[in-house]
Amino acid sequence: MTADEIIEQLKPLGRDSYKNVLLKHGVQEPLLGVKIEDLKVFQKKIKKDYQLALDLYDSGIYDARYLAGLVADDRAMSRADLQHWADTSSCLATSEYTVAWVASESLHGRELALAWIVSKEEKIATAGWATLSGLVAITDDGKLDLEELRHLLMRVQETIHRQPNRVRYVMNGFVIAVGSYVAPLSALAEQVGRALGTVTVEMGDTACKVPSAPEYIDNVRQRGALGKKRKTIKC
Repeated sequence: MTADEIIEQLKPLGRDSYKNVLLKHGVQEPLLGVKIEDLKVFQKKIKKDYQLALDLYDSGIYDARYLAGLVADDRAMSRADLQHWADTSSCLATSEYTVAWVASESLHGRELALAWIVSKEEKIATAGWATLSGLVAITDDGKLDLEELRHLLMRVQETIHRQPNRVRYVMNGFVIAVGSYVAPLSALAEQVGRALGTVTVEMGDTACKVPSAPEYIDNVRQRGALGKKRKTIKC
């Protein structure tokens, strides 16, 4: 199927109730309101398709872009492809999830993430920190630069409260990710989380809250899941 054919099949699956939920979370038009479970039906049929993912993303439709992230052939994505996705993201949800998912599982994740986090543009910096969170979740500790991660944790501690709104949220998420998935740095991440104090993020007309990093990491420890890696961060 082509991207246009898939979009035509997605249109009747849209639900106003779900669309309204997405709008409250900052997703912008064009938006169909297709539930993730319905998008995953297409994912199972398509599996991975590099060009189709690019075409779906370029449609500009949020639902199609979400699906693009699910079916992208991450290892085939070029640096230019990923930069294009980050630059043309129309909402922070796409930056934080679709772009970061694919970047973290690509060959260029670390390089791009480190470049993105210094951006003054909220959507780019958001994608950068979310990509770093994805990388620590799926990469064996032996392949991670632990010293670099220590410096990044200190960067969060020193700068988070001066960052744009959603960047604060994903920086807090990075502390949680390091503490949960990188066992050698778990104690340091908890320490940083405590030093952050209250992280204030405007969540719009939703019931969402900013999780406490120390509490979250401790809960992971209590479950016996500290340091357990994920196969993928896509969901």
